[in-house]
Amino acid sequence: MHPTRIQLAADDIPTHWYNIVADLKNPPAPPLGPDGNPVGPEKMLAIFPGTVLEQEMSAERWIPIPDEVRQAYALWRPSPLCRAERLEQMLGTPAKIFYKYEGVSPAGSHKPNSAVPQAYLNKLAGTKRLVTETGAGQWGSSLSLAGQIFGLPVRVYMVKVSYNQKPYRRLMMQTWGGEVIASPSMHTETGRKLLAENPDNAGSLAIAISEAVEEAVSVPGTKYALGSVLNHVLLHQTVIGLEAKKQFEKAGEYPDMIFAPCGGGCNFAGVTFPFLGDAAAGDKRAQKIRYVGVEPASCPTLTKGVYAYDFGDSSGFTPLMKMHTLGHDFMPPGIHAGGLRYHGMSPLVSQLYEEKLIEAVAVPQVATFEAGVMFARAEGIIPAPESAHAIRACIDEALRCKESGEPKTLFFNLSGHGHFDMTAYESYFAGKLEDFAYPEQVIQASIARLPKVG
Repeated sequence: MHPTRIQLAADDIPTHWYNIVADLKNPPAPPLGPDGNPVGPEKMLAIFPGTVLEQEMSAERWIPIPDEVRQAYALWRPSPLCRAERLEQMLGTPAKIFYKYEGVSPAGSHKPNSAVPQAYLNKLAGTKRLVTETGAGQWGSSLSLAGQIFGLPVRVYMVKVSYNQKPYRRLMMQTWGGEVIASPSMHTETGRKLLAENPDNAGSLAIAISEAVEEAVSVPGTKYALGSVLNHVLLHQTVIGLEAKKQFEKAGEYPDMIFAPCGGGCNFAGVTFPFLGDAAAGDKRAQKIRYVGVEPASCPTLTKGVYAYDFGDSSGFTPLMKMHTLGHDFMPPGIHAGGLRYHGMSPLVSQLYEEKLIEAVAVPQVATFEAGVMFARAEGIIPAPESAHAIRACIDEALRCKESGEPKTLFFNLSGHGHFDMTAYESYFAGKLEDFAYPEQVIQASIARLPKVG
C-alpha cells in the first residue's frame, strides 16, 4: 500500500504569513543592548534592511506575501502532505502517521521558504550583496538559490565541521553562485582570533554568525540574512503549517500530536504556529494538540538550557535576546545534524515553552539515524539527519500507541531529504556514530558565563 498524498493546487499557496506575536498572552521580551536597554530599529539597520525589520518587529496577525515571492514559491509549493502507511505497518501501530514533505524544494529542505522573501526584501531595499552563515548547508544553499533568483551575490560562512563533512552542499551553493568559506576563517577579526587560539577549531553556528555579522556591518552595501531564530524567519516558515491545515481538512483528519526538529526554531515554528494560532483563537481541537520540539541530546537547548538574555553569536555582535540558551560560547560536538548545533532557541519558541504551551524532547544520535533508516525503508525517502530527529520522536510515540492500543493521529515535518548526508549514513552503517550526552558540568560552566543584564 502506498502513502496517501494530499496535494493542493497552486492557487492554494498561502497569500499571507501568520504572525503568532499577535496572539501571545504576553508581549515578547525586547532585544537589549550591552547596557541593558532595549535596542531600537535604528541600531539593527546596520545588519538588516528596513523591509526585513518591519516584519521582525510587527505585531500584525497576517503579513501579505508579495506576488514575486509567491511566484518563486510556486517552483515547489504547495508541498505534499503524505500518510506513512507503510511505516505504520512496519511498526504495527494503530496510530496514523502523516508527514509534510519539504524536501521537494530545489534546495531539498524548508529553508527556501525564508531565503526567497529575505532576498526579495533586500533587493527591494537596495542591498548590493548578502552574507550569512550555515551549519549543515541547507540555509546557505537556499540563500544562494534565492540570491540567484533576485540577482544578489551571496557569501556563506559554513561551519568548518560541516564544510568538511558535506562537500556536496558546498557545491550546491557554488552552483547557484554562492561563495563558501569555512568558518572560523581568516576573513574576519573573529575568525583570526579563534584560529590563533586553536588552529583546529571545528567551528559552530555561533562563530559563523559572528563572522557574517562582522562582515555585514563593515562592508558597505552588505546586509546579513539569518536562517532561523528571529521572528521574521519563523513568520516566513508558517506557509508549512498553513498548507498542512488545508490538507488535513481535505483528508478529513486532524493531528493529536505534531513533531518537528528544533535547532534555532524555524522548522518547529513553521509547522506548529498556525495550529497554535487556532488554539489561541479558541479552537478546541487545536488546544488539545501536543506540540513537540525534538532536539539532539548533544545540544539540548530547551531541555537543559536556561531562559535568559544571551547573545545570538559567540562574539557578542548581536543584541541580547531572551531565549533558552546553553551559553553563547557553548561548543557542541560535531554531530551530523549540523542544522541543530546551535546554543540558543528562538525567543518566540522559548517563550511558548516557558509558558508550557509546547513540549520538548532530546534524542540521541544513533537512535535518530536508526529511525531515519526505518523511515527510508518504509517510505522510500531518505531523511536529512535534522528531520530524522522528528521521525525518532514520532516513531517512539507510535510504539507507545501500539502498547496502549490508542489510535492517535501523529504528524511530523519532514523538513528535508538526506541525499547530501550519505557520509553520515555510511558512518551509521559502519557503527562509527557515537552518542554525545554533553556533560552537565560543561553546560553549567557555559551558562555561568552568560552576560549580566540590568
